[in-house]
Amino acid sequence: MRIRSRALLPAALALLALAGPALNRSAQAQQAPAWPTKPIKYVVPFSPGGVSDGVARLVAQHLGERLGQPVIVDNRPGVSGILGTQVVARSPADGYTLMGGTITTHAVNPFFTRNLGYDPVKDFAPVNLVGMVSNVLVVPSESRFNSVAQVIAELKAKPDSLTYGTAGAGTSQHLSGQLFQNITQTRMRQIIYKGGSQAMVDLVGGQIDMVFETVAAARPMIDGKRVKVLGVTAARRLPDVPGAPTLAEAGAPNFEMQSWQGVFAPAGTPKPIVDRLSREIAAIVAQPEVQQKLRNLGVEPDGRTAAAFASFQQAEILKWGKVIQDAGIQAE
Repeated sequence: MRIRSRALLPAALALLALAGPALNRSAQAQQAPAWPTKPIKYVVPFSPGGVSDGVARLVAQHLGERLGQPVIVDNRPGVSGILGTQVVARSPADGYTLMGGTITTHAVNPFFTRNLGYDPVKDFAPVNLVGMVSNVLVVPSESRFNSVAQVIAELKAKPDSLTYGTAGAGTSQHLSGQLFQNITQTRMRQIIYKGGSQAMVDLVGGQIDMVFETVAAARPMIDGKRVKVLGVTAARRLPDVPGAPTLAEAGAPNFEMQSWQGVFAPAGTPKPIVDRLSREIAAIVAQPEVQQKLRNLGVEPDGRTAAAFASFQQAEILKWGKVIQDAGIQAE
């Protein structure tokens, strides 16, 4: 029995239509390389032992377990995080290099350094906003100041009469102090140290008047009653600092300053890889034991995924760019 080829054509076309998506998926699967097939490098542009390092090691451990490949922390400190950030900006966008970025590296460094060597937006793909870090305004336990209102009154009467310690331009201590001056229309003198720990030593010793320090870094001095907490920089009061008002409540209206810890990849990293990393890190941050460890580091867990983190980063750049511009600070 002979069957005409014309009779087979509609049936064949129908089968091809049904098989097409499956064939496309199969071709794509053959073209797309498996990931990850080797260890991933997680660059921290700051020294070991700090908050960024602690967050990176916590995330890296859990991320490696979930991906089935080691995630190796690589500390590349130097120049307010610039050196390590440059390394990542120039790395292959293949999913095997990540970095722990902060408000300093990915929002404010461009306003302080002309030849930065990287663009915090164009050269990176935001992956996940791991958490937020609040500061406390602390003074020596023997200080005559017992409230933010008293500090403001002193600065109003005697501009530049008080000093505050920082770990350098663009750090959370510096940004907190600058925002405080902008909002209260006061002036005080910044004393720059190589690190926040040295600033706290001089604070207790009476060499400077105040420091806007992270909760975790200030904790030993707070618990030892060597400093007094006048306020917190977050928008809401912090359970870890009972009784301390927000600076907004205490006399600096609308004050809110929180630094942050996030994960970035080089720009051009394939979207499926970025999306998977974003989901995996969000799942890690959602674990109760991880959240407790983050809080022990002074980090309030967040976990916003890639798109939301990108929007947040853009808003931070606009906010702090205006603060720095209003202060008349010029990039060097």
